[in-house]
Amino acid sequence: MPLRARVTGSVLGLIALLALPAVVHAADRPPNLVFILTDNHGAWTLGCYGNPDIRTPHIDRLAAEGVRFTRALSSNPVCSPTRATFLTGLLPSQHGVHSFLDPKFMMGPEAYNTLREFTSIGEVLRDAGYVCGLSGKWHLGDNLKPSEGFTSWITKPDGSTQEFYQQQVIEDGKVRTEEGYTTDLWTRKGVAFIEQNQARPFFLFLSYNGPYALGPMMLKRARNRHAEYYRDKAFKSFPVDAMHPWQHANKAFHNQQIAMERVAAEISGVDDGVGEIMATLKRLGLDDNTVVVFTADQGWMGGQNGMWGMGDHFRPTGAHELMMQIPLIVRQPGRVTAGRTSDALVSNYDFMPTMLGHLGLGARMPATPRSPGRDFSPVFTGGQPPAGDNVIFYEMETTRAVRTEEWKYVARFPEGPFELYDLKRDPMERFNLYGQPGTTAIRGELASRLDAFFAAYADPQYDVWKGGRSKAKRHTP
Repeated sequence: MPLRARVTGSVLGLIALLALPAVVHAADRPPNLVFILTDNHGAWTLGCYGNPDIRTPHIDRLAAEGVRFTRALSSNPVCSPTRATFLTGLLPSQHGVHSFLDPKFMMGPEAYNTLREFTSIGEVLRDAGYVCGLSGKWHLGDNLKPSEGFTSWITKPDGSTQEFYQQQVIEDGKVRTEEGYTTDLWTRKGVAFIEQNQARPFFLFLSYNGPYALGPMMLKRARNRHAEYYRDKAFKSFPVDAMHPWQHANKAFHNQQIAMERVAAEISGVDDGVGEIMATLKRLGLDDNTVVVFTADQGWMGGQNGMWGMGDHFRPTGAHELMMQIPLIVRQPGRVTAGRTSDALVSNYDFMPTMLGHLGLGARMPATPRSPGRDFSPVFTGGQPPAGDNVIFYEMETTRAVRTEEWKYVARFPEGPFELYDLKRDPMERFNLYGQPGTTAIRGELASRLDAFFAAYADPQYDVWKGGRSKAKRHTP
């Protein structure tokens, strides 16, 4: 054999040997995590949850290829508290963020990270060898610089959304104006993060600030590619009803066609982004080794029971089921059974222990403060939910609720009003049974469970029922 051929063959063989460990490592490495979180977004607005009006083909496909939880509920109806709960597994009365944060905590001399005293999922994953990136809304304080284990960071300077075009964003520690559609921006930056970190385990927190079905933009037409499709469309899923007497904000949007169109267009815009992310994972060969979670920070009502918005838009503060119900879809081919649904009652405080359990990192769940969350990852493959009662808990400042398989009890400190609903017979919560004959026993039982739960978990310094404080401005006395 000529010398040139022998040398070439040896070099090729050496390259093959050097490449082998990398291939083995890639096959054995832990799954990536893509956590897609939307803003003010009820599960009922998605096709896979039965909506007949709004186009969400990519999210629907995600559900068809994974497990869909039919009764996932947020523990609070406002964005900052629920985001803090997703990332820490703690309740507002544990992490102290009871409502949305003021802009002064985002940037400037009073800015600070409201999660700094806790170990969040980003920090756990960073310490386990993951590279962590945020693309989208943060709204947990000190927005100018990465925190909580993240090294890649593009976000908003504030929490509210006035529009989706010509908006300020934070990138590389500086504030600039993004001329285009910010929903597309978050997707592009998420795609870039995946491409740049495909060779190692990664955690992408893709935190859309859409659909954000609130504020003056509800009376302005959408500008994305879906706007024309929804123009003058009949929306059967948005009830036209008399305004509820407890409605405090958002009164201008009730029964308004333009508001329905805007919500639908922004949801479909988010769906486009989900499709781009899934196509990227497939193109890079990362599909099977990436768990994708799609959910929302809290639920949202679009006319049901004459209500528009979330709990903080009502006086007294609301705890309606649709203010709490969020989509929750988990997909990973080969490790999450496709086409499954689960009716287990699951909360956003279950997210962190569940994802760490699925990633094989359950032992790293922080022991203090003790999370009320449980590991639901066995459900992904057809297993049983974790042992314990099928029950979740909720709080918004002085309003607290317990939701069981059949009942919901809502208490407001110190003197009510109180609510009691038989959810089997009255799933839309039309008939308040509090004080009605024959309900004394169940009311007492639920009140005791509510008190016992918060006695076990609430941190006295953040327990507003017992004189504790909130890191956010209070909206109820």
